[in-house]
Amino acid sequence: MGSKGRTQMEVGADGVAVITIIHPPVNALSIDVLYGLKENYEQALERNDVKAIVVTGANGKFSGGFDITSFEGVQKESREQPPPGFISIDVITNMFEGARKPSVAAIDGIALGGGLEIAMACHARISTSSAQLGLPELQLGIIPGFGGTQRLPRLVGLTMALEMILLSKPIRGHEAHAAGLVDEIATPDKIVTRARQWALDIVDYKRPKVLSLYKNDKLEPLGEAREVLKFARAQTLKRAPNLRHPLVCIDVIEEGIVSGPVAGLWKEVYAFQELVVSDTAKSLVHFFFALRATSKVPGVTDLGLVPRKISKVGILGGGLMGSGIATALILSNYPVILKEVNAQFLQAGVERVRANLQSRVKKGKMTQEKFEKTFSLLKGVLDYEGFKDVDLVIEAVIENVNLKQQIFADLEKHCSPHCILASNTSTIDLNLIGQNTKSHDRIVGAHFFSPAHIMPLLEIVRTHQTSQQVIVDLIDVGKKIRKTPIVVGNCTGFAVNRMFFPYTQSALLLVDHGLDVFHIDRVITKFGMPMGPFRLADLVGFDIAVATGLQYLENFSERVYKSMLVPLMLEDKRAGEKTRKGFYIYDERRKATPDPEIKKYIEKSRSIAGLVTDGKPLKLQDKDIVEMVFFPVVNEACRVLAEAIAVKSSDLDVASVMGMGFPPYRGGVMHWADSLGSKYIYSRLNEWSEKYGSSYKPCAYLEERAAKGISLASNMHATSRL
Repeated sequence: MGSKGRTQMEVGADGVAVITIIHPPVNALSIDVLYGLKENYEQALERNDVKAIVVTGANGKFSGGFDITSFEGVQKESREQPPPGFISIDVITNMFEGARKPSVAAIDGIALGGGLEIAMACHARISTSSAQLGLPELQLGIIPGFGGTQRLPRLVGLTMALEMILLSKPIRGHEAHAAGLVDEIATPDKIVTRARQWALDIVDYKRPKVLSLYKNDKLEPLGEAREVLKFARAQTLKRAPNLRHPLVCIDVIEEGIVSGPVAGLWKEVYAFQELVVSDTAKSLVHFFFALRATSKVPGVTDLGLVPRKISKVGILGGGLMGSGIATALILSNYPVILKEVNAQFLQAGVERVRANLQSRVKKGKMTQEKFEKTFSLLKGVLDYEGFKDVDLVIEAVIENVNLKQQIFADLEKHCSPHCILASNTSTIDLNLIGQNTKSHDRIVGAHFFSPAHIMPLLEIVRTHQTSQQVIVDLIDVGKKIRKTPIVVGNCTGFAVNRMFFPYTQSALLLVDHGLDVFHIDRVITKFGMPMGPFRLADLVGFDIAVATGLQYLENFSERVYKSMLVPLMLEDKRAGEKTRKGFYIYDERRKATPDPEIKKYIEKSRSIAGLVTDGKPLKLQDKDIVEMVFFPVVNEACRVLAEAIAVKSSDLDVASVMGMGFPPYRGGVMHWADSLGSKYIYSRLNEWSEKYGSSYKPCAYLEERAAKGISLASNMHATSRL
């Protein structure tokens, strides 16, 4: 039972039973822990020497909430579950909150999800000032299931409760105290002592025994409450139009206000039961575990290698990428040397870093004092003199093979033999970049996504010769600068860019067949992407799009659709957002408006393509547009897996969400594909390849899985190219 957690009860001479939740690392509420709490409460209530109860968590953490690994069991119906309402109503409400003996929660570290819900069922809460309290369940496609939808509004008021629950927004102990969620603030070494005393004060009638479920003084009057809920619904529909569970959550909260807390609790019970097995919850739980699995790389992270200390980092190139990478590093206290080719470029690079930090100050995310301390970690240089003692260099210059080869040859001369030599290239083969060096074992790709100090993904690209130690070191740096690292193999476009190259290509094919550019973007945005393929092309820039297209044409010519639309627009000095004209036109605030002028380029491109032969443009349902844009992405992802460029399918799910903005509530591109089935995707691609050409031809990996009716995620016999 140790691995599934336990509880422990100790009764002091003062007559207070202290029940401790023990389930490292965050004291998650597994079924065993919940039953342990129930048994301890029963004992405490029966014993004559117990006057009151204190609930706390071991090792400075109250509880991180319900054990998420248990969700998979519920979703797969692989273990028997307690009857509806047993935990929430019979145990937490009737036994804990309804107990004749008072209980107080002593909160340190975290009280999240079910952890906070148990604390709210106690008759008072003592917390440390820095503890985190919140109900983040909506991030997993569910709602609070242990009474949180009913108790939180009664403790902090409806408006604040909605904000905390709908936005999964935790608050600190001192904020919780000001809001009425916590009754007293104490230091970590005193919280249990203060909680014991508070509980005894309730016994002696010196303090009230408050049942949160029936507290009404913080609730807005019914008419006002309905207006607040109406506004919350409107905001939720605007923010998350494809998600049902936030609206269900609002309904459950409203039920408690209108029909009373017990009715609200029962509605919560049945809503939770329904939502926990929904596709959204399954997708978000899958993504939760996929994120945690990215740093497990077979043959690398299982060798017992310890990351080496990276004390100083060198960056070559102070453009948008180089300055963004420098910002990310100094924000995590890494001293950085930024090298440029001349004083003018260097000054511009340093100013970009300064602007990145100042924007944090303006938003209230950084104090002026912290800004100065962070900015002082950056040093600008024009030569390699200071590179003798750097532990990691990241090259972030323009995508020019000869230039990069020269830089890596220079780095080998000027850096120490243990220094990691990384390139931020997004497309160029790393073997080519390191061709003129003898240090192949320490050459690695560190591919950040723009803007590098904001985007959360880091692709770590290994060649056949990159040492495992270097990969372990870079994974560690990635985590320390708050990135999610995925380890991928070396090929054109690596994992993310290669997988998503067909995204815009398919959309261009559809336009040449007669579909409207802006309608495609609207459909793809409605599906859940942050922007459609044409708005994305504007953001990236047409010059980069054409250069990348040429790379793909060179390497994957048999499946590249050659549309002339972007080159035609580029000829006319339309390069996307940076020239304020692309598929859209942009005002000074970068607001995009569809540009009717592009019609002439579209007509010319269609004329060259000659695909609308009978004068009848192609007409498609929205569902078909989504599939024709995304199934080629799935097809390419299958090739990436077949060639073992990616270690596992779930890494591509993380890459698609964090690198390209694929909706996380669909679980990532491969999880979404598996929800539709390999047979269905294969048959659609096969049909389209006959109608529209080889860019839709299903790959062998997909064909094989479709024939056997198995998932795309199943790893049958991928052959590693690493």
